Amino acid sequence: MGQVTETFVRDCLPVRDRDGHKGIFGKVHILAGSVGFTGAPIFASHAAVRTGSGLVFLSVPKEIWPVAAGKSGEAMPAPVPAFPVLLDKMNASDAVLIGPGLGRSRKTDVRTLRLVEKVRPPLVLDADGINAVAEHIDVLDTRRGRLTVLTPHDGEFLRLTQGKAIGPDREGTAAAFARRHGCVLVLKGHRTITAFPDGETFVNTTGNPGMAKGGSGDVLAGMILSLLGQGIEPKKAVPGAVWLHGRAGDLAAARLGEYGMTPTDLLEEIPFAIRGVMG
Repeated sequence: MGQVTETFVRDCLPVRDRDGHKGIFGKVHILAGSVGFTGAPIFASHAAVRTGSGLVFLSVPKEIWPVAAGKSGEAMPAPVPAFPVLLDKMNASDAVLIGPGLGRSRKTDVRTLRLVEKVRPPLVLDADGINAVAEHIDVLDTRRGRLTVLTPHDGEFLRLTQGKAIGPDREGTAAAFARRHGCVLVLKGHRTITAFPDGETFVNTTGNPGMAKGGSGDVLAGMILSLLGQGIEPKKAVPGAVWLHGRAGDLAAARLGEYGMTPTDLLEEIPFAIRGVMG
């Protein structure tokens, strides 16, 4: 079992090149959102920006594009284009996230599964991206050799395993799934577990119950996406993002209390979590 400490996370985060520009700090693409779920793409895209991505592109359904455009700030939202154009844009990115608030329909699920098969850069699947894959779990086998990160909570994980109970050995269960399907599994919850296909696992030690609110998972997905898009190796980027997410939550709780803190507060604390590690 790997141990994630401040030193571990500090080593994950390279000092930014003084001669750098937005094009070298990671270009990421997010497919997210649906009617009734307009917050998820905003949380994920803001998290990617706050975690250091140079360029954040956001594809949302045309019905919610005006809302996303008004709230996106530094991220760049656009209506979801035709599939070939969307795939080209994703393959021109350094990392891709699919799923936050995406909703479920046959059309949406089919598009998600086709993207899982064809997207070449590192791919993070969250929320309804996971739910689409859960009913066609064999699609993960088509990505062997390409990085795939799944970020389920317990309910989503049960769907991934067709209802098989997690049991008391969460770490072993997560490791077995990651090994079986050749993916990285982030099993969210108290002491979130990150498991890799080679059997190595990391158990997180940051975070608090105040983070148990809708939107916190979208923030985590955006943070993982950002670090992967910056070219940080997965065994540092994924558990490092999980740790920083929890640290941001701890800073928010210290400032506001666990009852009143929100995912928006998590976003505001990400820079302070990073700065506190890097000194």
